[in-house]
Amino acid sequence: MAGRIPQKFLDDLLDRVDIVEVVDRRVKLKKTGKNYSARCPFHEEKTPSFSVNPEKQFYYCFGCGAGGNALGFVMDYENVDFPQAVDTLAGSLGLQVPREQSRGGPAQAAREDSNKALYALLEQAARYYQLQLRKHPQAQRAVSYLKQRGLTGQIAKAFDLGFAPPGWDNLLQALGNSEEQRKLLLDAGMLVQNDAGRSYDRFRDRVVFPIRDQRGRIIAFGGRVLGDDKPKYLNSPETRIFSKGRELYGLYQARQANRKLERILVVEGYMDVIALAQHGISNATATLGTATSATHLERLYRLAPEVVFCFDGDDAGRKAAFRALEAALPCMEDGRQARFLFLAEGEDPDTLVRNTGADRFRELVTAATPLERFLFDAVSQGLDTSTLDGRARLSKQALPYIRQLPDGVFRQLMFRALAERTGLTVAELMHLEAPPPAPAEPAPSGDEHTAATSPRQRSATADARRGYSNLAQAAIALLLHKPGIASLADPAPLAELDGPDVVLLRELLDLLQRRPDSNTAMLLGHWYGSPEGELLGRLAGQERLIPTDGIEQQFIDTMGALAQLPQRSQLHAQVDKLKLTNYAEVSEFEKQQLRELLQQKQRLDLARSKRKP
Repeated sequence: MAGRIPQKFLDDLLDRVDIVEVVDRRVKLKKTGKNYSARCPFHEEKTPSFSVNPEKQFYYCFGCGAGGNALGFVMDYENVDFPQAVDTLAGSLGLQVPREQSRGGPAQAAREDSNKALYALLEQAARYYQLQLRKHPQAQRAVSYLKQRGLTGQIAKAFDLGFAPPGWDNLLQALGNSEEQRKLLLDAGMLVQNDAGRSYDRFRDRVVFPIRDQRGRIIAFGGRVLGDDKPKYLNSPETRIFSKGRELYGLYQARQANRKLERILVVEGYMDVIALAQHGISNATATLGTATSATHLERLYRLAPEVVFCFDGDDAGRKAAFRALEAALPCMEDGRQARFLFLAEGEDPDTLVRNTGADRFRELVTAATPLERFLFDAVSQGLDTSTLDGRARLSKQALPYIRQLPDGVFRQLMFRALAERTGLTVAELMHLEAPPPAPAEPAPSGDEHTAATSPRQRSATADARRGYSNLAQAAIALLLHKPGIASLADPAPLAELDGPDVVLLRELLDLLQRRPDSNTAMLLGHWYGSPEGELLGRLAGQERLIPTDGIEQQFIDTMGALAQLPQRSQLHAQVDKLKLTNYAEVSEFEKQQLRELLQQKQRLDLARSKRKP
């Protein structure tokens, strides 16, 4: 039956179901203290790290990071979609699943049905292309190309490779047998419409590579030309179900081939991924015509602790590698690792693994350059670090990047490594690390902003956002641990703050103050399947790090510190400005403003100290 499942029914279902029973029917659990444990069903392990919390009704694996509520467990364990998981749990309780019209009304319901139709249509397109690779009179050209690249029929089948025949409307004639189907083909990016309104196939005379999302659904295609057309490689455009900045080619196949991923390779092309898989290296992915983004990396690091980037060793490859490094820095929490493998000129992973074999390629990956060495080598290029001026320049160039690292041991070690290279102490570097004054005018947007701000200014903004993010995530973790403490918070001061984690905290507080009976499992359910839901699952798994006693006061202090951040940032900016300015040149207005900020800080600190027991 079509229609949205009411949120109230989902909340009631999660309230009535017992996650311990749900998991125990599928994976035998053992009581360990207040929780239950088992060896994780989602990755291979010898020592149990999979924990089920009956009080909060969620599970978490400290080995692979899998976590969620009972619905999420059924989806992942039985490999079913959300409605099927709801039906399974409701059936176990003898409940009928109600349906209601989508909250967005008929238009929203139509969009949801249209998305389902898009997935079905793209599956049809993939089968059509696969059939053409086997049967079309001109398919031999595609087969010869794949054989020339060393691929077998078995690996071509594993990645669902196909052939888009020459001609303007082969797919249109095969699948566009109604106006509705033709519109879906356009919406899916499979057709192109010219200025005259004529539609024709996007992929023509190309080897075709279906692109799957993390659930295995085909969401787009890539194509490699067989003739002289340009471009050589072509991707589907972005659609309602396909975003190049989020998806990675081959990630679904890598997860299917490996129950536990210890390392993920990021390469540059479809053929690299497939050639490596054919040689038994089944942990490679590729971006889809875009630079590696923080979104890509957060997704990869949730699956594996180490990411290795493979690039050409020429100037273009090193520039691309440095862009990947910049994206990786904010993601480098303790326990994560990034490496960079630079290949010889004219080589790529495809040719290298065919010429040298899988074992040699694995050796090169293991010996790849660690992030810290690549960063220091890159920022010190052209500097004579044997001179005082060279070491000073190195400090100035390296600090903005190190400051983008999350707080933790790795960040401290990077400061220590920079100290060894410059002769400064860590304390002196930390003093230099103070952010510059905030700009008086709002920063421009778009490309103008990128061009007009320095790495130091951008890293100062990153510091402020990181401060908001760290405190917001701490508050969220406390709420997940004990949702009832939401009544102690005043959300009003959060209105001045920005950032996705602060927005999520505001939404959580709003939900909990409207629905004070919500438990952890319900909160996870509200954001299931979204990036916010992935963050909530990870934070819920940090219960071992949260003390049982004093959680209310810890939450009040965290919210207070979060509310103080704008004033503290303004104060630091004023102080830093004074450091760079002759005091005699400071206006009386600025001096008075600084005095007021200091008095305000003293009042805040005094109020905070009185709250502490």
